[in-house]
Amino acid sequence: MLSSIGIPGLILILLIALIIFGPKKLPEIGKATGQTLREFKSSANELVKDDEEEEKDVSKKENI
Repeated sequence: MLSSIGIPGLILILLIALIIFGPKKLPEIGKATGQTLREFKSSANELVKDDEEEEKDVSKKENI
């Protein structure tokens, strides 16, 4: 989906965001977005790790 946007499309989106939010709000929005994505990624990694641990526990119980 994002591969079809291209450089001109990204520049247009950034210009529209700059006009709507202004130069002072844009860094704040970027920071908040980055923190949100970082938290989402760490939560997803924790869920995957928990699932892997459960699978190991189940396989150990089956072998006993």
